[in-house]
Amino acid sequence: MFKKIMKGANRKASKAEANDSSMYGFDPPGRSGPGSNMIVNHASRGSLVPSSPGSMAATTQPPPMYSVEPLPLFRDVSVSDRQSLFLRKLQICCFQFDFTDTLKNAREKEIKRQTLLELVDFIQSGAGKLSEVCQEEMVKMISVNIFRCLPPASHENTGQEPADLEEEEPYLEPSWPHLQLVYELLLRYIVPSDTDTKVAKRYIDHSFVLRLLELFETEDPREREYLKTILHRIYGKFMVHRPFIRKAMNNIFYRFIYETERHSGIGELLEILGSIINGFALPMKEEHKLFLIRALIPLHKPKPIAMYHQQLSYCIVQFVEKDYKLADTVIRGLLKFWPVTNCTKEVLFLGELEEVLEATQTVEFQRCMVPLFQQIARCLSSSNFQVAERALFLWNNEHVVGLIAQNRGVILPIIFASLERNIESHWNQAVHGLSANIKRMFMEMDPELFEDCQQQYEEKQAKSKQVEEQRQSRWRRLDEAVEEREREDPMITS
Repeated sequence: MFKKIMKGANRKASKAEANDSSMYGFDPPGRSGPGSNMIVNHASRGSLVPSSPGSMAATTQPPPMYSVEPLPLFRDVSVSDRQSLFLRKLQICCFQFDFTDTLKNAREKEIKRQTLLELVDFIQSGAGKLSEVCQEEMVKMISVNIFRCLPPASHENTGQEPADLEEEEPYLEPSWPHLQLVYELLLRYIVPSDTDTKVAKRYIDHSFVLRLLELFETEDPREREYLKTILHRIYGKFMVHRPFIRKAMNNIFYRFIYETERHSGIGELLEILGSIINGFALPMKEEHKLFLIRALIPLHKPKPIAMYHQQLSYCIVQFVEKDYKLADTVIRGLLKFWPVTNCTKEVLFLGELEEVLEATQTVEFQRCMVPLFQQIARCLSSSNFQVAERALFLWNNEHVVGLIAQNRGVILPIIFASLERNIESHWNQAVHGLSANIKRMFMEMDPELFEDCQQQYEEKQAKSKQVEEQRQSRWRRLDEAVEEREREDPMITS
């Protein structure tokens, strides 16, 4: 009989715990079980004593809290009680609220916001060195708040084709008043020089970093800006994570290029990479060169390149400035993905090409100049005046003009016909004037070469005219033969 009574009591207790869990939508703070969604590396759970002899007394985990109530300020308690109070405040910050209804739980939301502000101030002030327990619980709280399911993009809700990303209104996270403070707390934890990386890396582990990278898909630009800063700091502080972060970024780029062509955070990731590439040691590792060939150059392929082209161009130029021998690889990569019908994209490519050519040496230039100026000649002949004008602006760059002058014997014959056609028949006056200036530049640079090109062009034009006259003559003879047959046999027309 006694055993039956005890079994019934256990069942009631478990039901009460389940009700608490369903009330808040997650496991109450302080409880760690199979249902917990907190991402933390628990390999560090060996000791609950402070990390150094100079820190405060051993911190014990306070009992779970099941409601949000204001707690005393840090300055109102003794120094020995602050770590325990810190843990209790972390428990309050683990509670989640519905921000779609601004009036719902307004008091509790404000208590949580004030508590987050206090935690940020406490960390920033360096009032006391956090014990390992406090660090672990803080990363748990941060994980509970920031790692969430992101809302689907607008085109995913409707099933329609995705619209131009530049025209879409960005989605703003309604819980940002809390979320911003959580990100600020994480940043203040990572940035200080006195943060012990050996301890912190147990909680800021590969799983944490990977989920942080997944958040770059958020449409809220404010959140992406915080994520960019935090990930950059993690990369700089935790050397053990560097290869993993680069590989994870690679995978995001591959998925974007070859599968989705939809990702909000490509620009921010490329900004981080620009700083990383700037710090690459020379001679450059083969791993980094493969990253350029397999990830960065193919990023020119997706349609929404305008959203991140500035950052991409910076990364590409950084590679060429670090190792000038990569210029040929980069230029041929640009030619491989050169747009055919997208004029806006062509203008971007021409701008990037000029920056790459500025860092290009003569030997690398000579390797790719024939296919390069065949493409430039097509741009010069473009009926879109912006494309033609941007291609002509290449001659405003002294370094590019120097490369062209050294190799004018190869380049002028390739582009001469395009310049002549622009002067003869291009509809835009600016393109007409720029073409005439460049023609005059070549004439002064090498009169003999210019005369040869002029003569070849005139011979080619005369030959083309002759071929056209022969074609017209054949058509006339064919028409006459048909008319003669019709006169001889009227039945043919009927």
